[in-house]
Amino acid sequence: MKKAFQLTKDGVSELEAELAKLVAERPAMAERIKTAREFGDLSENAEYQSARDEQQKAESRISEIEEILANTQIIKKPRSDGKVLLGSVVKLKSGSGTRELQVVGTVEADPMEGKISDESPIGRALIGKSVGESVEIVTANEMTTYKIISIS
Repeated sequence: MKKAFQLTKDGVSELEAELAKLVAERPAMAERIKTAREFGDLSENAEYQSARDEQQKAESRISEIEEILANTQIIKKPRSDGKVLLGSVVKLKSGSGTRELQVVGTVEADPMEGKISDESPIGRALIGKSVGESVEIVTANEMTTYKIISIS
């Protein structure tokens, strides 16, 4: 059974752009391998090994992206029933200020950009909560209590 990957429309667009970039780089990688092959003995040719490694990483990523895109379920904007769901943007308030997070699928998660996985400790703590509720979020370094001030 294939795994379904849950992504927002923006997440799908980002993956499609990355895929197009990697596919466009294929001819340059092949040329680099061809040029490095001309340097001589392949067993001691660091340039050749480096080019092959780069090509392998790119091909692996291309396969991974194609698999994700082939098995994607688009996260639709959640109906505003007042609860945090996959795709919700949640504004949280704590003693140290406010922060805004979007709950997304694991493939799209990027905590530095405020996109947290629904499977992460923070995501699991938020799912199903409503505006006005307090949520204790435990991370590796600390435990913080947040109050949900808005959900969109």
